[in-house]
Amino acid sequence: MSRTTTALVVPELNGRFELQEICLDALQPDEALVEIHAFGVMKAGAGVVVEVGSSVTSVSKGDKVLLSFCHCGSCLWCTSGHPAYCYKFNDLNFGGKRPDGSTAMFIEDGGKRKPLFSTFFGQSSFSRHTLVHQSSLVKVEPETPLDLFAPLGCGIQTGVGAVLNTLNVKPGASLVVFGVGSVGMAAIMAGRICQASKIIAVDLNPDRLELAKQLGATHGVLGSNRDLVVSSIREICPPLGADFAVDCTGVPAVIETMVMVLGMKGRAATVGAPGGNAQAKIDIMSHLTYGKEYVGCSEGDSNPTTFIPYLIEMHSKGLLPLEKLITYYDVKDYEKAIADMEEGKTIKAVLRWT
Repeated sequence: MSRTTTALVVPELNGRFELQEICLDALQPDEALVEIHAFGVMKAGAGVVVEVGSSVTSVSKGDKVLLSFCHCGSCLWCTSGHPAYCYKFNDLNFGGKRPDGSTAMFIEDGGKRKPLFSTFFGQSSFSRHTLVHQSSLVKVEPETPLDLFAPLGCGIQTGVGAVLNTLNVKPGASLVVFGVGSVGMAAIMAGRICQASKIIAVDLNPDRLELAKQLGATHGVLGSNRDLVVSSIREICPPLGADFAVDCTGVPAVIETMVMVLGMKGRAATVGAPGGNAQAKIDIMSHLTYGKEYVGCSEGDSNPTTFIPYLIEMHSKGLLPLEKLITYYDVKDYEKAIADMEEGKTIKAVLRWT
């Protein structure tokens, strides 16, 4: 049985968001119907379970949940604790349909169903009510503040996971974070969690560099001049450069700079998505003789079921002060929230349904 709800919808390719009434398809056995309370302007949201499908066992009606990415649960990487590298990751999270090819959301148009590209990240949390694949559900404690932790299931876990899981930064090591938006700020805080001795933030926005220092960065470098960035990092991290680095921009020129500033046996990861067929150039001889490593990083190589509770624990210990990143907006003010993020006025916009 279908039901109506309200959602932020982009009605056409390259269009702008609009609040519209939409319809949800009937609940499938591997889904839960969730009432969304808050969502980050990215991919993740948080809410309360309204109904569960017949094969869903991890949550029950009335449970608070945080939402993250979708995965098959049965492939090699899912069963070995690395669901962010699920073989079906792209299809399940970006395909716009359920795993069986059906559409979870649609608009009634003249008595006919007009399918919506939905099931984004297995959830499409920009909707007041949404059908969520069971693998995207993370049950949390009843006292959990949903608006505060709504962003955990995407950008925050990506930034923290890049440092802790993918790079495995060691105590006393040096870490450079290129681009300190919400993902980069999460990486900065993760550097503090793993007790890196030098945490260097690189960004074009001086205000963000100052905030990064409040969150754990030991140094801030303005990123407008590549030569100055390279010389500054090598001066801070003698004799050759940094032990670890993470790029949160997806900009090829920035990635090239990141690899350039790695020291001996340095390891770097990209979490920023450039889109299209972007390519970066690598100095092969330097890469070879220094033993550098450059790897990709999907969702911080996180297993949300265990990693999200860990992030909540880190917040309780004062090591993940998300309050300093988040600005709250009523969902009807979505245009302002998006504009503020585009203009750099807020780090992480969280919209609340009221």
